[in-house]
Amino acid sequence: MNIVYFYKVCRQGAVVRPERGPSVHAFSLPSGAGPDAARPRHGIVISKDVRIRMRDGTHLSTDLYRPARDGEALPGPFPTILCRTPYNKQDQRYAEIGMFFAPLGYVVALQDLRDRHLSEGTGDYEHTATPHEGRDGHDTVEWLAAQRWSNGRVGMVGSSFAAVTQARAALERPPHLSAIWPDVTPTDNYQHQGREGGAMQLHMFWALFIHAQDSQELRDRPDLQAEVWNDLRQLRRWLHAMPWKPGQLSLRHTPKLEQILFEYYTRARRDAWWDEDRNNYTAHYHRHADIPGTFSGGWFDPYAAAMTGYFSAMAAKNRTPQKLVMGPWGHVGMRGDASWVNDVDFGPASVWGVDHYFQEQLRYFDATLQDAGNGWAQQAPVRLFVMGGGSGRKTAAGKLDHGGHWRDETAWPLARMQPARWYLHGDGRLSPQPPAADGSPRRFVHDPQHPVPTLGGPFCSIMDLPEDGPGGPEAMWARYLHPVLRLRAIVDPGPMDQRETASTFGGTQPGRRLAERPDVLVYESEPLAAPVELTGAVEVHLVIGSSAPDTDFTAKLVDVYPPSADYPQGFELALTDSIMRCRFREGWDREVMMQPDQSYAITIALQPTSNLFAAGHRIRIDIASSNFPRLDVNPNTGEPLGRHTHTRTATNTVFSDALRASHVLLPVIPATGG
Repeated sequence: MNIVYFYKVCRQGAVVRPERGPSVHAFSLPSGAGPDAARPRHGIVISKDVRIRMRDGTHLSTDLYRPARDGEALPGPFPTILCRTPYNKQDQRYAEIGMFFAPLGYVVALQDLRDRHLSEGTGDYEHTATPHEGRDGHDTVEWLAAQRWSNGRVGMVGSSFAAVTQARAALERPPHLSAIWPDVTPTDNYQHQGREGGAMQLHMFWALFIHAQDSQELRDRPDLQAEVWNDLRQLRRWLHAMPWKPGQLSLRHTPKLEQILFEYYTRARRDAWWDEDRNNYTAHYHRHADIPGTFSGGWFDPYAAAMTGYFSAMAAKNRTPQKLVMGPWGHVGMRGDASWVNDVDFGPASVWGVDHYFQEQLRYFDATLQDAGNGWAQQAPVRLFVMGGGSGRKTAAGKLDHGGHWRDETAWPLARMQPARWYLHGDGRLSPQPPAADGSPRRFVHDPQHPVPTLGGPFCSIMDLPEDGPGGPEAMWARYLHPVLRLRAIVDPGPMDQRETASTFGGTQPGRRLAERPDVLVYESEPLAAPVELTGAVEVHLVIGSSAPDTDFTAKLVDVYPPSADYPQGFELALTDSIMRCRFREGWDREVMMQPDQSYAITIALQPTSNLFAAGHRIRIDIASSNFPRLDVNPNTGEPLGRHTHTRTATNTVFSDALRASHVLLPVIPATGG
């Protein structure tokens, strides 16, 4: 259901009147409106702010959308779809769930989390590390299943944080939780959210201000809210002002959120806190309910490894059917209506949009919550989008026609995937041939004061607030918009040509290729004689050295288009990337510094991807020591992370000889695989 359809329903929806309960509205859906018109339609009764009691006596505010006739709720029994969110359950993105499913015979429950919006608070909100989420999810599911109108089955939906709440609930095994569809969720905060490869993911720095500005602590304090908005206006400056100190930012007004910032920022070594079930679901998968699950994500989402890993773990552990959907999307891009991201177009087949998303969920929940024999369980376990195969021309909208197609698979990782070892050579070649015994190393200088700028990649977003934000010219309308809608991107996630533009954050030379920077090492194949598909996880194994006791190495996989009439300088399409902070090379639970006269083996695990490299293209691996502001910059000093007192340059080395053969493992899919 898109926004236009939602408002059409409201305009034609007839009845609005108070009923029993804290706040109740009733709507009638127009006959035959929306998709699947042959299905019987009901009206809707919406009960606002129903207080559901948790085991500790805390009440959580819940909106219930119930099937109705002539303004009266029907007795059921009906299955229930639950979405739990920290972002205000009354937002359009949540209300449309109720408006779609309730007329089709489902009760929809939308709930504000503890300490958020209209729910009661206990002062325990710690972003996704909040300790109560699993128990609160369990208690909510069981309350819903016990209602007279319930058929005893509850399914959960939601993206991002609203998917975190699903995983947390499933670890508690509520008896009546019957199916989940988590979309784009981290499953290990140490690797997928707060940190990555030992570095901090800075989209979490930005996100905490979003959670602060509408927190319960600041709800009645516009003066303190104004400080949060002011920090968002100055976010670019704050990104350059690390290390941060407690009490320095407006987050001090939300102590739990300030605390979690410094957990993410300074708690760099993996310890017991990171492995509690509020942070690391993977360590507790043995507790996970054996229920059907559909796991969806995007190749440019920061949680691509999390979603594919979540599916694989559940498929191996559970007897119930498990499904995986991976598309060419960024964070929550499955719900988008465009076939392009940034300057890259994947073709009309790549678009799901809200309408298709809801139709797929309807089929799923009909099968899992109502035993409908609609063939859902028999469909292929894995559906993935293989990017590439387009014309390579510029579309009418000015986008690169990269193209792609959907394909069904039986498992993840693909059983026929053949890991191919390609070597990084001292002359910049990337090839299957091992290096010579005397292969030469390559060196570059990493200066933390001048990091390599982020150009796309797998992260959520980093945004600041325009100067005309709250209190500016549009202030009279601001209350109708979610704060996210008033923000602007500092850097854009997703696929992108690796070339600086005038708006590149941290860029200094618009038009310059990152490959031309002296602190970026490029390893490139010869033009491919035939197409090569890579589908799966990419591992970069380097033998490195450094003049610093600690430094970072980043790796990026790039599809290099040759020059053409539309792209005279070619197009360097970044597909996936990641990082290794070298002090963690021997394990995430220990920090071991380096010596300047020694070499060390490190592994950089890139996010999984699926891409067809066309004939004539090149496969490229870029190596550097920074990717800012996607990831925080290593000061190279070896001091405690997040508490450094100065920075220093580092001369970093990548070895490429027979005994120190740096290489990449590419997930090659044989051409006969379809």
